[in-house]
Amino acid sequence: MKLTDIQKQISSNNARFKVVVAGRRSGKTYLSINEVAKAARHPNRKVMYIAPTYRMARQIFWEDLKDQLRRVNWIKRINESNLEITLVNNSLIMLRSADRFDNIRGIGLDYVVCDEMADFDEAAWTTVIRPTLADRNGGALLLGTPKGRNFFYELFTNADALEDWSSWQFTTAQGGIVSEAELNQAKADMDRRSYEQEFEAQFVNYAGIIYYAFEGANLTKWTKQLKPRERLFVGIDFNVSPICAVIAYYDNGILHVLDEIEIFSSNTNELCAEIRERYPEQIIEVFPDASGAQRRTSAGGLTDHIILHNAGFKVTVGNVNPSIKDRIAAVNSMLCNTSGQRTLLIDPDCKSLINALRKHTYKENTRQPEKDSGFDHLLDALGYMVMGIKPIKPNYAPVGKIRMGTGRSNVRR
Repeated sequence: MKLTDIQKQISSNNARFKVVVAGRRSGKTYLSINEVAKAARHPNRKVMYIAPTYRMARQIFWEDLKDQLRRVNWIKRINESNLEITLVNNSLIMLRSADRFDNIRGIGLDYVVCDEMADFDEAAWTTVIRPTLADRNGGALLLGTPKGRNFFYELFTNADALEDWSSWQFTTAQGGIVSEAELNQAKADMDRRSYEQEFEAQFVNYAGIIYYAFEGANLTKWTKQLKPRERLFVGIDFNVSPICAVIAYYDNGILHVLDEIEIFSSNTNELCAEIRERYPEQIIEVFPDASGAQRRTSAGGLTDHIILHNAGFKVTVGNVNPSIKDRIAAVNSMLCNTSGQRTLLIDPDCKSLINALRKHTYKENTRQPEKDSGFDHLLDALGYMVMGIKPIKPNYAPVGKIRMGTGRSNVRR
């Protein structure tokens, strides 16, 4: 099959899992047919194409697939009712739908193409489709046009940070099928957001997303081996369930979040013990919630700040927390500033923090973050640390002497 340059690049890549985000009418179906045939060219393979619905699988893929296979005389038998084709080499190509994904359960596959994956239920991939590839070490092509920042967006943004995954993103214009005149007409007919999503393959933000600057480019695996006495920065939010911490390494202007801690039904003593258990040889500088100067959670009546100090941590905190607005602005600025620089990187294993960055929103018609979602605790911890390292407005200073039992800290200015 003759492929475009972009299609050739995707097809020739050796990654086991490929995520392709593309505009409408950009050649996704043709690429899918090529990859299905490529996988089925080996004898006795089981290959599956999955669309959001049975009707879409038949309308989008079935007739074109049969036409291509007839041209090369590969077809041995066609089952129209089951949408299955047996090839002359005894490989089997099956078409299925994601809306009834339990019907796929238990089938071992060598290759799968998931089309229009933005319309899939997340469970279809995680609990059924992905396991079908396990025993045969099968591969997958996951492709579609964006529909906001959903599960497909997460697959795309995570792909480049995962081993044996690759991702591509290209517009309808780059696909080379739709004329420039037609695209100009679409621009005139559609609102900007819809055009960007459908034809420019952009993951348009849902209304109210707080950390809009967060993208897949911020995900980078932490590989550095920490040395004894190296300094780590820790942001802390004194919530009871969970109490949260975000651990980062800062060097040459880059803040790299390498770990996260969430402990439910816990206290500051347990959090300190967990940090020391994970990082026994490092110097720890903490940026806690300022309310810890008054909050007492230990049996001895010590404040949270004193507990941190007694654990051997350097405590850097202001008299009051920086404003929510400033914390959000500081984090977004490090995620990506106006020059396109990203100075806040996050290890992909920090799944709770990543999920919160993607999904934390403002309350409808306000600039107040939604508190009931539970996403705010790790993000507060991150915000305290970012404001301590690179503040929008200076607010922090190292803690000086702490008068035991008073719950107040004397901060050097």
